Amino acid sequence: MTPASDPGFDTDVLAAYLQARMPGFRGPLGATKFKGGQSNPTYRIDAASGCYVLRRKPPGKLLASAHAVDREYRVLRALEHGTVPVASPLHLCEDAGVIGSAFYLMSYVPGRVYWDPALPELAPAQRGAIYDAALDSLIALAGLDVAAAGLADYGKPGNYFARQIARWSEQYRASETTTIAAMDRLIAALPAAAPADDGRIALVHGDFRLDNLMWSDEPRLLAVVDWELSTLGHPLADLGYFCMALRLPRNPVLPGLAGMDRAALGIPDEAALLARFAAATGLDPGDAWPFHLAFHFFRLAAIAQGVMQRALQGNASNEQALAAGRMAATIAQMGWEVLDR
Repeated sequence: MTPASDPGFDTDVLAAYLQARMPGFRGPLGATKFKGGQSNPTYRIDAASGCYVLRRKPPGKLLASAHAVDREYRVLRALEHGTVPVASPLHLCEDAGVIGSAFYLMSYVPGRVYWDPALPELAPAQRGAIYDAALDSLIALAGLDVAAAGLADYGKPGNYFARQIARWSEQYRASETTTIAAMDRLIAALPAAAPADDGRIALVHGDFRLDNLMWSDEPRLLAVVDWELSTLGHPLADLGYFCMALRLPRNPVLPGLAGMDRAALGIPDEAALLARFAAATGLDPGDAWPFHLAFHFFRLAAIAQGVMQRALQGNASNEQALAAGRMAATIAQMGWEVLDR
């Protein structure tokens, strides 16, 4: 964690700004950077009026359309009183002159984050409850009426996978630092492998993993966080990403469940997750499942490559950014192996 005395911006300026614009806010304040996350830096704000969370764009040169904190804020406002739990959005500041980049303030959720999807600190029954609740949240997202939530124009409708493949291919090329053969093969093969668009539209979180969920001790899901990659897309997208993440190898940077005995741990296997999601939503990926997994390996590898580029430029938000960036080749190879079968 970054020391509260040196968060990288002037806390007095921030306190004066918020006090002038947020009813009930009172300074002075301290700011402590949360660990984790490779993209938008996130801080706990301890002020005289209470505890808050600030999320900002990283400093430095950024890829076009990346780190859109204004989009995150909009999603939080849309979901605040719905079936998908989120922190309450409090204030959006698009003036980079206040702390050096755009930011927003949200409520502090006093919960815990599980960084390891194996959940070693929990008993088997608790692990099963965590995964059941996570899937319930995915089911709720798949069923969300985006028009009623005010998000009908939050993304382009239709052809989600084709558009995403094009977008992440472009982002990958823009941040490419070395040749990754598996990424070149995925970029060439994924467009033809994508299933035909079926017209279904949902709010897609875009980074739905266990460490982007906050829990009470029961455990109960308190908030889904980190909506930076959210957009309108296909309701199977988050399910594919969630299951892809569980297939990652065991490593300290992006820990997965590869090679672990899920039954002994009390964690449902992939087939059980797919069956319960299909029963609740009517959505079954069927023979297209390898594409869904490969697409998300490709997308995660592109994200990891962007992290690598920011680390080399010196403006990544996490000290493990280089290690995460080096995972791009491994992740891409896993995606190619799934698709090539």
